[in-house]
Amino acid sequence: MKKIIIAIDGHSSTGKSTIAKQLAKELEYIYVDTGAMYRAVTYYAMNNGFISEEHFDREGLIAQLNEIQLSFVFNEDKGYGEIYLNGKNIEEAIRTLRVSNFVSAVAAVPEVRKMQVKQQLELGKNKGIVMDGRDIGTVVFPEAELKIFMTASADTRAKRRYDELKAKGEKAQFAEVLKNIQERDYVDSNREDSPLKQAEDAVLIDNSNMGEKEQFAVVKQMALDKIRQVNS
Repeated sequence: MKKIIIAIDGHSSTGKSTIAKQLAKELEYIYVDTGAMYRAVTYYAMNNGFISEEHFDREGLIAQLNEIQLSFVFNEDKGYGEIYLNGKNIEEAIRTLRVSNFVSAVAAVPEVRKMQVKQQLELGKNKGIVMDGRDIGTVVFPEAELKIFMTASADTRAKRRYDELKAKGEKAQFAEVLKNIQERDYVDSNREDSPLKQAEDAVLIDNSNMGEKEQFAVVKQMALDKIRQVNS
């Protein structure tokens, strides 16, 4: 049976990763969290003094991109691959609000995006992949058989993100989380290189008022229909 590429793009905190993980597991496809890849580079930049509230040394980070080795290692207990930076598991470390505050700025650097897109293309060369991010259906895999664009209101996304952070025991204020969501939306949508936008042939899903099970059922059916179509 022929496999396909499924590209899931959309705004931050719309549940793209959750849906993509579930779908990949259901279809027995490979899941790639491109957002984690950009967060990993951001984490590296933070830990090496390239970015902070006061400055962003873009040239310094660009000069060290060859020192950044990213990989996904499958975790059987969780059922998906966790991201490793230079051999170290940083899956939890990159999910903080502090990393979120800087990731859009790092992701807007053309050299960073070029490096990441090259890796993403390699991961998807054999198809049978579910990849989520900001530009998967427009830049990385414009030929993907199924493209989905997910969105929700800023308030809804901020509430989800706030609850997630609180559940992890991280200190957070709703107003700060909402501000982060709004700022990331602006930077992601207005950057010069590969801005966030819906591909013309992508299916729009606004999940502001959708539960996780309902949303997964819709996406799963889309995927099954497309796979049948490709194999008919």
